[in-house]
Amino acid sequence: MKPVVGITMGDAAGIGPEIIVKALQDETLYEQCHPVVIGDAKILERAKQVVQADVTIHSVHSVKESVFQHGTIDCYDMNLVSKDLPFGQISPQAGDAAYKYVAEGIALAKSDDIQAICTAPLNKEAMHKGGHLYPGHTEILADLTDTKDYSMMLSGPNLKVIHLTTHVGLLQAIENINPERTYTVVRLAHETLLRAGNENPSVAVCGINPHAGENGLFGNGEEEEKLIPGIEKAQQEGIQVEGPYPADTLFFRAGRGDFDIVVACYHDQGHAPVKVLGLEAGVNITVGLKGGIIRTSVDHGTAFDIAGKNIADEQSMQEAIRAALDLAPKK
Repeated sequence: MKPVVGITMGDAAGIGPEIIVKALQDETLYEQCHPVVIGDAKILERAKQVVQADVTIHSVHSVKESVFQHGTIDCYDMNLVSKDLPFGQISPQAGDAAYKYVAEGIALAKSDDIQAICTAPLNKEAMHKGGHLYPGHTEILADLTDTKDYSMMLSGPNLKVIHLTTHVGLLQAIENINPERTYTVVRLAHETLLRAGNENPSVAVCGINPHAGENGLFGNGEEEEKLIPGIEKAQQEGIQVEGPYPADTLFFRAGRGDFDIVVACYHDQGHAPVKVLGLEAGVNITVGLKGGIIRTSVDHGTAFDIAGKNIADEQSMQEAIRAALDLAPKK
């Protein structure tokens, strides 16, 4: 049986609905999985008109009502947003709805109605104004699944990156890094690639300071204090991990195939290389969720400036759906 992939609609004022409708015009996706959108059917109808798609929006109130046929987009219709919601504007209503789409996706995954979650982008400011004070998708998923050991993983052309820290300021990120966190993320990277079929994944860890501290020349010994003990613990368990290495050369080495995945110490250290290599093809994956819940996402934002203009690129959404079905359990 094909896995059912629940696609959360994201912020209805952004490009999420458009790229979902565009992506689901690809017949090959229906050959590999059963997609169902978790959102508002009337917003998908509007997106259908924007992108001039020859599809039918099928409103359902149970995943079992879905038809899963190319040419018909099944929408688990939560009916949370007004049909005249303006494009490209911060809306508490849309922010609240975006959170509730994700929460419902988690509930459906827990009940095994869907086998993976793929998320369209939400807007953090809108979500906060809607009453949900989370830094982003990753933290919502971790909270609602009661998961403590998790991480954000990015996958792009020829490069995979997993993060020790994500949505915190740089000073707090460095403070949050410790040997146990380093060990945990290295282990999550190793286990994730094992499940994906890599029998002996190789992991490399970025340094925190320029030139990975260069033996104490830069910084205050953060590599020796925060990274190396965690790396050594993973090595003792047989995990193939090296580092810390200077970030300015490590991503080049990983891109040419020296390593299967890079552990980045903070948000921009890991995000920038992946997005330079291919923003449209990047996929965001939440690793380590309890219950084995699979979550993938586009690696871009709501793009309010181009919402409703039919110029948003759907490639990242298509790649995120494919990543979800690749990782989802087959029934």
